[in-house]
Amino acid sequence: MSKPKKDWKALNIKIQSKVYNELEKYCEETGLSKTVAVERILLKAFEKYEQTK
Repeated sequence: MSKPKKDWKALNIKIQSKVYNELEKYCEETGLSKTVAVERILLKAFEKYEQTK
């Protein structure tokens, strides 16, 4: 039995090299893909934002 497909949207952005390098370092250390890392980081930022409203 195969996994259900995720509902996803592509995101194409430009970020500062310093931020990208930090993301790469984070992914190397955690073993996460960039996609998963960015999803988790954004979700945490959104949760924190909602708490400050």
